[in-house]
Amino acid sequence: MSLYDDAVLVLKGYEGQEELRQAYLDHLAAHPDGMWKACEAGHITASAVVIDPSRGRVLLTLHRKLRMWLQMGGHCEPEDTSLEAAALREATEESGITGLTLLPGGPVRLDRHPIPAPCHWHLDVQYAVVAPPGAVQEISDESLDLRWFGYDEVADVADESVVRLLEAARARL
Repeated sequence: MSLYDDAVLVLKGYEGQEELRQAYLDHLAAHPDGMWKACEAGHITASAVVIDPSRGRVLLTLHRKLRMWLQMGGHCEPEDTSLEAAALREATEESGITGLTLLPGGPVRLDRHPIPAPCHWHLDVQYAVVAPPGAVQEISDESLDLRWFGYDEVADVADESVVRLLEAARARL
């Protein structure tokens, strides 16, 4: 199965955010290249919030270009076999943590946000991953910083999209 086909199946099976979910499906139907960064009308991205439920904390990255505290994530790559695989790869690469596990049940949220030209939109499919006990993070080239925040601290450092993602991930726990 292609990554495009996987994305369509995942989105068709996603429950909630009906209008946004349909916008993602409409985008893919209109843009066969809608999985890739080269699609200037916008493209699907995959991200994951890294959580440590036993310690009540979340790992965020200070994004190098945007200079905002965000979840791990980014563009799909040709070697990604699924959106889940893309989100897990991004979370592992950007956190430096091996042994992350996806929360079952598929994506926890969708978030569409504008990005600078030449592209116009990221249509982010957001997952949650659990860090193994004793996880140690390592900053990647894409980050200025990487830091654990208590659940109650996230609203003070991150925007509403990250707060909503964390709420959805905690509800899934």
